[in-house]
Amino acid sequence: MRPNLRRPPYRTYSITQLCREFGVTARALRFYEEQGLVFPGRRDLQRVYSYKDRARLALVVRGRRVGLSLAQIRDILDLYEEEGAGAQNTKALDIFRERIAELEAQRKDVDEAIATLERASQRLAGVGIAAE
Repeated sequence: MRPNLRRPPYRTYSITQLCREFGVTARALRFYEEQGLVFPGRRDLQRVYSYKDRARLALVVRGRRVGLSLAQIRDILDLYEEEGAGAQNTKALDIFRERIAELEAQRKDVDEAIATLERASQRLAGVGIAAE
């Protein structure tokens, strides 16, 4: 008989544990549940999160940090269940590239705004010095 070298999927997490680990509030975690992003079980009245819920939450938190919408995150997560890792990776790559383009456009706008404000500040500083 071969020993079971795989980690058993029995590890569970409480809402408090996941909130601490990922720096989210219990309210946010319950919201993610309402949105169909995590699917905790129940033990009496308590939510019990599986290792799979923990992995999904990690992806949700990372996605939100880079500005992905919950719909985009849900699409990525659902593809794994429906079509596997290959389809999930392809979809994620498309969404990530789209988000990079959005952020680069925002960076350009911010750089232009900074340059405009710097020029205006220099003009105002020159006027202020001459007026004194």
